[in-house]
Amino acid sequence: MKKLLFLLLLIPFLGHAQMQKIENFIVKENLSGNGKLAIIAVDSAEKTNERINGTYKFSINGFTQDLQFHDGIGVPNDKIESSTFVFFKHKNQDRSKGRLFYIYKSDKGLSAFAISGLMFLIIPAVILLIAYAFKKLLLTAIVLAVCFFFFNHSQGLNITSIIESIFASLKNLIF
Repeated sequence: MKKLLFLLLLIPFLGHAQMQKIENFIVKENLSGNGKLAIIAVDSAEKTNERINGTYKFSINGFTQDLQFHDGIGVPNDKIESSTFVFFKHKNQDRSKGRLFYIYKSDKGLSAFAISGLMFLIIPAVILLIAYAFKKLLLTAIVLAVCFFFFNHSQGLNITSIIESIFASLKNLIF
């Protein structure tokens, strides 16, 4: 009887729960169509990870929010009023995942387009290569580059988000 009682008391210490962590996520319009986004925790096959429940910290354009996830879906509090760039970042215990999205608002709702941080290296490099090849077009290339950065800034994307997106993409490319 003492052995059975000892084993019953020992069982809670032997069991361990599987840690829930968000390895990857995508962004879509919330199902209610209220102008809010939904962050969906996905697995490697881009299927919703319904085991994710609880509160997780996300950095959205540099502002930290605690998002409540139910069945793998979390909804930030803020509504999207116009088309904009949004940088989402989540940090697990071992690594962080950051993704840049362009949110396009239309009459039909919100559409989220993932943008690779490498584009912020490739596009200016291509512009500079074209400018180098055609020296007479140097002024045009500079104007295009300035317009590119002005458009990004006017749509809510700042330099820190661009740099953080580039580093996150390079880190994901390496690891």
